[in-house]
Amino acid sequence: MARPVAFAAPADIELDPDPIRADWVIEGSPKARSKYLAGSADGAASVMAWSCTAGRFQWCYKVDEVLHIISGEVFVTDEQGTVRRLGPGDMAFFPAGARSVWHVPHEVRKLAMCRHSMPRPLGFMVRAWNNLIHRVSGFSAGQRTLAGRPVMPAGGAQAASA
Repeated sequence: MARPVAFAAPADIELDPDPIRADWVIEGSPKARSKYLAGSADGAASVMAWSCTAGRFQWCYKVDEVLHIISGEVFVTDEQGTVRRLGPGDMAFFPAGARSVWHVPHEVRKLAMCRHSMPRPLGFMVRAWNNLIHRVSGFSAGQRTLAGRPVMPAGGAQAASA
């Protein structure tokens, strides 16, 4: 049986305390909060809503993270010293192993999609498996077109849900 589709309002959802490691805090006393919203069946990917009050801190990424800023702003300094401002509507990708310094002037809220990395050969095997599933069933298991969009079977979303 298929897992249910998850719906959430990450801009409004109540978040739980999720403290930043004390040894990562550089300035101020930033208070982070988060809420797990959804995850993949294999546990390799998850979606979180996260917010943080004013402060400056280091962040070390243990997983790949794609984030989308919902409200507020943050100034992110990467490992090369480049500073980027992220505000509402902006997104960024932080690969596992990356480090950055976050300066939150007031408060920021983001939606984060996190995924555990896998060794390249294993990723190749997963893509080959998905390609085989697509060829046998006609349904995309994550396959992409050249435009980067998911492949849909003939008939669009209705065919996929049938």
